[in-house]
Amino acid sequence: MEEKVIKGAKHGMAVLLVTILLYAAAIAALVFGIISFEGGGSPALMIVGAVWLLIGWLPLPGLKVLKPQEALVLTLFGRYIGTLKGEGFYAVNPFCTAVNPAAKTRLNQSGDVDGAGQALLNSAAGQALLTAAGNSMGELVNKRISLKIMTLNNNRQKINDCLGNPVEIGIAVTWRVVDTAKAVFCVDNYKEYLSLQCDGALRNIVRIYPYDVAPNVDTTGDGIADEGSLRGSSEVVAARIRDEIQQKVAGAGLEIIEARITYLAYAPEIAAVMLQRQQASAVVDARKMIVDGAVGMVEMALERLNANGTVQLDEERKAVMVSNLLVVLCGNRDAQPVVNSGSLY
Repeated sequence: MEEKVIKGAKHGMAVLLVTILLYAAAIAALVFGIISFEGGGSPALMIVGAVWLLIGWLPLPGLKVLKPQEALVLTLFGRYIGTLKGEGFYAVNPFCTAVNPAAKTRLNQSGDVDGAGQALLNSAAGQALLTAAGNSMGELVNKRISLKIMTLNNNRQKINDCLGNPVEIGIAVTWRVVDTAKAVFCVDNYKEYLSLQCDGALRNIVRIYPYDVAPNVDTTGDGIADEGSLRGSSEVVAARIRDEIQQKVAGAGLEIIEARITYLAYAPEIAAVMLQRQQASAVVDARKMIVDGAVGMVEMALERLNANGTVQLDEERKAVMVSNLLVVLCGNRDAQPVVNSGSLY
């Protein structure tokens, strides 16, 4: 199925003006025909005016108004005849039918085409429009396809990472329709199809990565362990999700512009345990840094004392001094000094 853009149909205003003028002429012909017929004249003028008043509205359902970045897929008796694209006032075959299976589908996304159209149909003006111009104009309001860039904010999902830990993750996908014929005829509902493919691609990619950096994990498929993770490699993960979705929806005439991770956290059932693990790791790292610094300070103190010759310390006194300094420097409380007035021996 290939998209065919209908060109040269932007003469809707001319058709509308001609129809109005012909209606005025038909009314005048009907009035003069009645007067002439009552005077003994021919009823032909009256018949022509009456017939046009009955069938003269037929071109009106073929008038289509589109705003920028909108399209309308048209079929004639079940056959695809083309797509109207771009802003303008169009006049097409009045028996054409607009097709958009996803017109009434409301997803958690921006720019859904159903909102404004449904509000217009529910208003008094919309009902009057349907009465005057027929169901075709109502289809136009409902069946327009937006060509704008839209954002699909899919629901959060609970997925196990490559280590089996359940994580909750949500993505926002920026997309647009690039081929209206494929979007309408190649899938049943392109909005639902996109949402399902986003869910599937998200699960496929998340299962490859750990939540945080883990040893002996290969996330690239080259057989070499790397440091890829959902938390630390969000840009890479988002790019892989975007490519995965694009492969699935290319046949539906959709283009995936970008995919972004909007929410990432451990599932509630293991969040507390993982928090304790992170806290323990942070405490160990902090203690290691404190010990490294304390040892360096003790070494520096002993070197300075020996260099200046301030005191002469034997090995036992050095050991006691080192022990006291390490206790003071590595402790998590303020030191309580003790004055020793005696001897160590």
